[in-house]
Amino acid sequence: MVLYRRNRVEGGSYFFTATLQNRKSSLLVDKIDVLRAAVREVLREHAFQIDAWVVLPEHLHAVWTLPPGDAAYSYRWQQIKGKFTHQLVKAGMPIRKNHRGEYDLWQGRFWEHTIRDEADFSHHIDYVHYNPIKHGWVEKLTDWPYSTFHRYVKSGVYAPDWGSGMANLEDDYGELS
Repeated sequence: MVLYRRNRVEGGSYFFTATLQNRKSSLLVDKIDVLRAAVREVLREHAFQIDAWVVLPEHLHAVWTLPPGDAAYSYRWQQIKGKFTHQLVKAGMPIRKNHRGEYDLWQGRFWEHTIRDEADFSHHIDYVHYNPIKHGWVEKLTDWPYSTFHRYVKSGVYAPDWGSGMANLEDDYGELS
């Protein structure tokens, strides 16, 4: 068995991709309110800063910055995924369990990249926001409601038409197509 090691930098910034088992699912956007409630609950219990976030039907990307002295992002993901899953089960959604008795909604792991510097941070923020265009969900990012892109437009970081017609953000960043 391969020993999987994650990089941990206390107070660091990280890029993440978390994906559902079923890559044809639309559950994350269909149940966006449940996902948002799970994230809010984890934020209350274990503070962190959401620098960027986009939710697509079957996967999501995020950039977080953790508090000084804290590198427990895996625990936060475990909590978000678990709270989301358990709320769906509680609401009556049939979710099968795997051979270990765990709900089989999410892929077991998530992709993590430690942000190295300001250029890397900016590049990953752009990638997060560009993702709905990359996957063909919209032609204009203002049409995708499940993204911090709107917050960035409101604060003047992006113009409302940013990303339209761009083809330079096609890197994979650990994402499965």
